[in-house]
Amino acid sequence: MSETSQESEAKPELKKTGMDPKAVKDKASSIRLSEAAKPASISHIARPEVLKEEDNRTSTIRRLSDLKSDDDDAGSPNSQESTQQQSYQNNAAIELINSVTGADEEGRSRQRVLVYAARRYASALERNPEDYDALYNWALVLQESADNVSPDSTSPSKDSLLEEACNKYDEATRLCPTFHDAFYNWAIAISDRAKMRGRTKEAEELWEQATKNYEKAVKLNWNSPQALNNWGLALQELSAIVPAREKQKIVRAAINKFRAAIQLQFDFHRAIYNLGTVLYGLAEDTTGTGGSTNPKEVSSNELYNQSAIYIAAAHALKPNYSVYSSALKLVRSMREI
Repeated sequence: MSETSQESEAKPELKKTGMDPKAVKDKASSIRLSEAAKPASISHIARPEVLKEEDNRTSTIRRLSDLKSDDDDAGSPNSQESTQQQSYQNNAAIELINSVTGADEEGRSRQRVLVYAARRYASALERNPEDYDALYNWALVLQESADNVSPDSTSPSKDSLLEEACNKYDEATRLCPTFHDAFYNWAIAISDRAKMRGRTKEAEELWEQATKNYEKAVKLNWNSPQALNNWGLALQELSAIVPAREKQKIVRAAINKFRAAIQLQFDFHRAIYNLGTVLYGLAEDTTGTGGSTNPKEVSSNELYNQSAIYIAAAHALKPNYSVYSSALKLVRSMREI
């Protein structure tokens, strides 16, 4: 696959696990670069990554084999009313997943595996509604199903699948408040919902929720550059919606997150690039307001210089990424003005 196609087409994969969350180790994942609202002159920005444990889809089936079959005698002490409510919720979620067809044969094949997985996790939860691993894995199934919805499809709504995934993550983290990966992937699902809403008040509220979940993920696992990077991205998106008086504070918070991610992983080119773009946006804002009158504030020219340094560093790490090349040309031209 060429670098260009990798930038525009690669979809994030979700970490699948049937283990205790404390035993799960973070691994790097592929990314998708997508359109960002700000800065407008640098139109691509790294998409939040989703942690994954294995690259191939067969891992889902192997994980499912660890679940007890429907005929097992693993009874739970739940009331009949609770079981009926759980069954109703399960059926509604499975109906959503069943209605996803996939855009091509590969997508349809993938969806059949996801439907099978959903039914097994539903069975596990009917036996034990407090099985947070099953809740987490089911949330992943819903999130992947949302990613499998055809671009021209209106039913089911991708948003409905993501909303249901968020509900499962919410339940999983309520049962296991130290579940780092659940908070992380939950934040990504919320971010995807926010992106569908443009620059609305509802989007603002969702971005705020996403930042809070990234914050929780980082508190549970401070050594996670991916979570810090994504936290910075969510703040950057939020800064494009909030009133002007709140924007600079949020932008500077985003800068701090990108810097923290780079401190943990010095060659993390996505965070380096994102830091360059947010500095570029800050330079544009400073120029648009006539520059700072406070001598302690960094000038727009200095911000452009800093932006160029970070984008050049990202380009040096990944010289074949066309988006980095284009951004580097732009910031260099701004330094010459």
